[in-house]
Amino acid sequence: MGAARAMFRAMTDIPRVALLLGLAGLIPFVWGALTVLNPALQGWGVRTIGPRFVGPYVMLFYGAIILSFMSGVLWGFATKAEGQVAATGYALSVIPALWAFFMTGGGPVWAGTSLIAGFVGLLGLDWLFARQGLAPAWWMPLRLLLTAIVVICLAVGVLA
Repeated sequence: MGAARAMFRAMTDIPRVALLLGLAGLIPFVWGALTVLNPALQGWGVRTIGPRFVGPYVMLFYGAIILSFMSGVLWGFATKAEGQVAATGYALSVIPALWAFFMTGGGPVWAGTSLIAGFVGLLGLDWLFARQGLAPAWWMPLRLLLTAIVVICLAVGVLA
């Protein structure tokens, strides 16, 4: 019970706007997973908004964009450091964008699997930046929540 209480407390420390925008950023992942699991919903989506915006396609395209976006976030954290810590932070911050660029070819299963690995790796970078005091105290609870949902949605696309 203590761990659940601690997790709830950590979640309530996340600024409301950051939490709401983070959750809103999950919409393409959740939508993509739902359209993988529900052929009727996928058919409606194809007819209504186009095939690029359903199934694994929306998750893969958006996932690459989000990994690139997160490189920018990490770069911003690196600006808070100096010297070798800053240089290392800048170098590490480009990894998610490069990962998305180089690893998302080769078909939807390979790309989805690569994105899962990219988001798990990003979580490690998040932890490193947070441990160095470069990210806000609420960063890791937010990133754990968002990453878990992203990985589950991408896994639906890979395994379905």
